[in-house]
Amino acid sequence: MLTIKQIRDDKAYAIERLAVKGVDAAPAIARIEELDDKRKAVQAKLDTLLAEQNSIAKEVGALFAQGKREEANAAKERTAALKEQSKGLEEELREINSKLTAEIVLLPNFPAKIVPEGKTAEDNLVVKIVEDIPKLPEGSLPHWELAKKYDIIDFELGVKLTGAGFPVYKGKGAALQRALITFFLDRNIAAGYNEVMPPIMVNEASGFGTGQLPDKEGQMYHAEVDNFYMIPTAEVPVTNIYRDVILNESDFPVKLTAYTPCFRREAGSYGKDVRGLNRLHQFDKVEIVRIEHPDRSYQALDEMVAHVESLVKDLGLPYRILRLCGGDMSFTSALTYDFEVYSEAQGRWLEVSSVSNFETFQANRLKLRFKGADKKTQLAHTLNGSSLALPRIVAALLENNQTPEGIRIPEVLVPYTHFDMIR
Repeated sequence: MLTIKQIRDDKAYAIERLAVKGVDAAPAIARIEELDDKRKAVQAKLDTLLAEQNSIAKEVGALFAQGKREEANAAKERTAALKEQSKGLEEELREINSKLTAEIVLLPNFPAKIVPEGKTAEDNLVVKIVEDIPKLPEGSLPHWELAKKYDIIDFELGVKLTGAGFPVYKGKGAALQRALITFFLDRNIAAGYNEVMPPIMVNEASGFGTGQLPDKEGQMYHAEVDNFYMIPTAEVPVTNIYRDVILNESDFPVKLTAYTPCFRREAGSYGKDVRGLNRLHQFDKVEIVRIEHPDRSYQALDEMVAHVESLVKDLGLPYRILRLCGGDMSFTSALTYDFEVYSEAQGRWLEVSSVSNFETFQANRLKLRFKGADKKTQLAHTLNGSSLALPRIVAALLENNQTPEGIRIPEVLVPYTHFDMIR
C-alpha cells in the first residue's frame, strides 16, 4: 500500500509512475487529497478539544479545594459537553480514515524507474537469453503425451478425483516432483535461506498484508465458513510471519524459503496454453522471501535473480530473463524479473519464476518496520521469488530430455531421484 507521503509529496510523479502501469490515478489522488485534508482538519479540532478537556480537568480540583463548588461543577459540566463533542469527532475521524484507506488500497505500487513502458507481455524486455535448444528425436512428444506414454502423470485421474487442473503424479513422476522440491530447498538453504513450513490456508489479514486482497480474491479458493483462503504462493504466509513486527537494523537480511502446494482458480483460462502442466489449479512451488534494509533491497534483488538463474542453468534448460513492462507487472511489484524456459516440443517459452522487489508496498500493509541507528522506525523492503515453480519445469524437463530410450534425468537430480532415466 502506498503511503500518504508518497502520494502527496510529489503528486505529478505519483500520477506519472502509476500511468506506467496503465492506471489513470489523477481522480483517485484528488479524492485522497480531499479526504486527507478533511482528516487533518478534524484531527486538529479533536486535538484542541482534548487539550481543553485536560486543562479544565486540572482546574476542577483546584476550584473544589478553594471551596468554589459552583464554579467547579460548571467546569465539570463543560468537560462532559466537550467529551460528547470529542466522541462525535472521533467517529467522524474513523469514517474518514476508513474511506481514505479504501481509496489508497486500490492504487498499485509505483513501478521502479527502469521498468519498461508497455501494456502486454509482448512489451517485456529480454535482458538475457541462453538458447541451448536441444535437438529432439523424430516423433518427439509434448509432455502430456509423454506422461501418458510412461505412466508418470495422470491428468484424467485428477479430473475424476477433483477436476481439471489437479493432476496425479505416479511412480517416477512422483519421485521427480519430490526430487525437484528437495533439490530446490537444499540449494536455497545452502544460499543462506532458512527453511520454514507454513500453513497453506491463511486468514484475511494475511491476504491483505501481501496484496492478494482485495486485488485477487476472485483467483483464490475461499473457505467461506472459516473465512480462510488457500494460498496462491508461499509468499503470503511466509512474509506475514513478520506482520506487525519491528526489526532491528542488525536483523537484516531476513532470508526464508518454503515449499508449499499452491492453489489458483485461474478463472477464464482456456486453450492450448492450459494443456497438461502448463496451467494448473494446484501445483508445487518452492519460494524464497527476503526482508531487507531499503538501501540494500535492489542488491538483494540482483542476488535473488542470480540464484534462480543458477538453478535453471544446473537443470540444463534453455532460458531467458525478462524485465516486465508496467502493464504486465503485478499490483504490488516495483520491479519484476521473469524466468522462462524453452519447450522445444511445444515450440514456446514457459514462465517458471518471477522475482520481485515490492519496496515498502507490502511492508506498509503489514506494518513491518525496523529501528535504524537513530532509533527511529521506518518501513522495511520485502522481496520474493519462485525458486522454482514445478509444473512448467517438469514439462520442459520431460520434453527437452526425451530420447528414443526414454527421458533422461539431469545429472544434478540423479542423487535425489536415484534413477537416471524414465523408461
